[in-house]
Amino acid sequence: MRPIRIALTKGRLEKNAVGLFERMGLDCTQLIDKGRRLILPVGPYEAVLAKAADVITYVEHGVCDLGVVGKDTIAEHDTGEFYEVMDLGFGRCRFALAGRKGEDFYSGYAMKTIATKYPNVARAFFEKKGMDIRIIKIEGSVELAPLLGLADAIVDIVETGSTLKENGLEVYETVCPISARVIVNMASLKLRKSEIESLLDRMEQAGASMEA
Repeated sequence: MRPIRIALTKGRLEKNAVGLFERMGLDCTQLIDKGRRLILPVGPYEAVLAKAADVITYVEHGVCDLGVVGKDTIAEHDTGEFYEVMDLGFGRCRFALAGRKGEDFYSGYAMKTIATKYPNVARAFFEKKGMDIRIIKIEGSVELAPLLGLADAIVDIVETGSTLKENGLEVYETVCPISARVIVNMASLKLRKSEIESLLDRMEQAGASMEA
């Protein structure tokens, strides 16, 4: 039987995950000095390095048993064929509704236009408010949309807010908090329950020691 396989989001979450694994006492030597390799041993487990959205795909299809991915990616994902089992506490930021400084976004009766890279997140947020909105999908710097008059506001990830401030924008409202989460394949949790639960316990303990 192959080792338990963990899909990791490349970049900042990957680095945080390495720190977590080291606190768990796992040998991360090859993961740190990975070169161009994408599948690497981490103690008795295997780490698979992937883009955030692909982490979910690999876990859903069972080629990876667990994944470490941001709540932003989970929230935007259309389906939920996996279990979200743990908040790791790192990679904290938030989804926010933002727009031109000093404007009252909720005034008036005209339908609002929202620019975003995350249409599912934006749509769900405004559905809860009972508001009809028009969504424009933007792939690049979403801050441009209200500045150019393309949209009334944006829904985007905000960390420090400095980019918004430098462009004359401000946060109107927090949509939801974001942090790194652990997801688990449904079948894997049934078939390899004791192994996965043991790993999750170790991750939880290591995460608690980081916060202490």
